[in-house]
Amino acid sequence: MTMPLDAHDDRSDDALLAAFARGDRAAARALTLRLTPRVLAHAARLLGNRAEAEDVAQEALLRLWRQAPHWRAGEARVTTWLYRVVANLCIDRQRRARGGAVALDAVPEPPDPAPDVPAQMQARARADALQAALGALPERQRQAVVLRHLEGCTNPEIAEIMDTTVEAVESLTTRGRRALATALAARKEDLGHVDD
Repeated sequence: MTMPLDAHDDRSDDALLAAFARGDRAAARALTLRLTPRVLAHAARLLGNRAEAEDVAQEALLRLWRQAPHWRAGEARVTTWLYRVVANLCIDRQRRARGGAVALDAVPEPPDPAPDVPAQMQARARADALQAALGALPERQRQAVVLRHLEGCTNPEIAEIMDTTVEAVESLTTRGRRALATALAARKEDLGHVDD
């Protein structure tokens, strides 16, 4: 299978967004192909639910397309703006869910059709344990930890996304990491992390 030519567009995000605003559909396709996996992964990490994350990713990209004609290159990076929109949409969904909806943890996991391989089970258990520990963090700590350690953003980028200071980001990530370590420490052995 060959990738469409526009999937390999080497223009910057700003240039692609500006081209889309001028009516260039290929630019929109290239930017969508570039940003969707990142936006979807970020939303999934914040929400812990793939279906919800898909809805958030779609809404965030729609907002980006609506913003395109008004975009001012150089004021913010497209990804920084998009991560902030995703985070806000996730927070809104979580707040609505607390209004009486069934907790995500209360819904049973559907059966996995994949072969029952111990390594896959352990990897899943680790991912679930991390997601549960992330879910237990306060919203801002979770957002800072996810942006820093899972998305690879710098502290100044996170500060811009979260509309706070770099010092606050450092504090949030430090407290978040410490809380994650405490939450996961009791599960080291059953997650396969046994010290020799």
